[in-house]
Parts: sequence; C-alpha cells; structure tokens
Amino acid sequence: MKKLTAKQVAERLNVNDSRVRQLINSGKLPAEKYGNLWLIDEKDLKLVKDRKPTGRPPKDKNTK
Repeated sequence: MKKLTAKQVAERLNVNDSRVRQLINSGKLPAEKYGNLWLIDEKDLKLVKDRKPTGRPPKDKNTK
C-alpha cells in the first residue's frame, strides 16, 4: 500500500497543506505521524475526495 505525505495529498485534493491537517485532526482522514511528517494511505483519499467545499458559498451574480 502506498503512503502519501500531507503535501502530496493536498496536491491530489487541490487544497493546501493546512486543510489536509484539519481533515486529519477532525478524524475524517486517517493518518500516521512519523517525526514531523503525516503519512496517509492512498486508499484513504476516497474518504474525503467527494467532500463538500468549505467556506462561504459563491455569491449569486444576478442579485444586488
């Protein structure tokens, strides 16, 4: 099984490293810590791949 770093996971999910750490800390993304690296099983990416986007929804351009 292939292990990925938090940075590699961030690139695959199109988010930043801190968002990956938030997912790990919330328990949504299983990971193991080795030294100061978080390692994530590649198969576990499916757990968060189809998540809803965070933050505010985009404004409707038709309303003022």
